[in-house]
Amino acid sequence: MDNSSYLGPIEKSIGDKLISHFQPASLTVTNDSWQHRHHAAMRSQGGGNGETHFSVQIVSNDFKGKTAMQRHRMIYSALSQELSQGLHALSLKAKTEEEVTAGAQP
Repeated sequence: MDNSSYLGPIEKSIGDKLISHFQPASLTVTNDSWQHRHHAAMRSQGGGNGETHFSVQIVSNDFKGKTAMQRHRMIYSALSQELSQGLHALSLKAKTEEEVTAGAQP
């Protein structure tokens, strides 16, 4: 996960659930919410809770044989609770170890 010293509850939950569901070889969770704090939807929530937009890079062999759409659905399913409780946007890069070894960037 991101190397910041403080992980908010949503960021921690995202990391914990992705580790539990996919046993990733690599996982980076980045909180991008600060880039969206001036958007109308965030302003109407008083700037939001600071945990609305995330980027996830994950490498797991659980994705073998799956299309990008199937991989994203697997991740959305694992994070359904967070998505129903204010997580607004996820930018996803999901690869297998073989794809990374072959030169594809996670």
